[in-house]
Amino acid sequence: MKAEETSATLYENFATGLLDEQEYLALKEHYVQEKEKQFPEEKKRIGMKAAEMLTPNDAIIIASGTTVLAFARCIPPEAQLTVLTSAMNVAMALLNCQQVEVIQLGGIVRHTSSSVTGEYALRMLENFSGTKLFLGVDGIDLKYGLTTTNFMEASVNRAMIDAAQKIIVLTDSSKFGRRGFGKICELDAVDQIITDSGVSPKVVRELEELGIKVSIV
Repeated sequence: MKAEETSATLYENFATGLLDEQEYLALKEHYVQEKEKQFPEEKKRIGMKAAEMLTPNDAIIIASGTTVLAFARCIPPEAQLTVLTSAMNVAMALLNCQQVEVIQLGGIVRHTSSSVTGEYALRMLENFSGTKLFLGVDGIDLKYGLTTTNFMEASVNRAMIDAAQKIIVLTDSSKFGRRGFGKICELDAVDQIITDSGVSPKVVRELEELGIKVSIV
């Protein structure tokens, strides 16, 4: 199905009451430039907290999204790391970090997220193992799990999860209670979530009961 047909179907479902407004908004794709304007201070604090978790000679995987982009911008220029990423804007953000070796996945470029998807990206990920994955999402539902708006990107995210030892989700609190079109994984795959203080205490308790560490900034 073409993108415009998908959008039309989503709108039709919204108009006929098959989707409520919150679900409809969660399913829509937005360009990364638009997303960057949403909750910039929260994303910066989340990124700074995530940067504290880095250790010398880490080999990490960074997915796509504006919150993980904020994290990449918080990585110290002197950091000694290997970074594997699907996001071209993340790779560009790290160009001035002389001690960071950046490996850019190949594949089909998604203009909305400045990231790559497809078979080439999936095949490349089979050859790597990272200490940590820093993952951005479009939705976190306590029953359904982690989601994104694009099913091809969800496939790349799942491959990243398989390639990493520790899964860390970076998300602002607006993503809780939302579902995107493409399912990434169940919550039991997640080790830690870093988010802002807008998250509901009830949600935090339920996540911690699942064994997930929640860091609030």
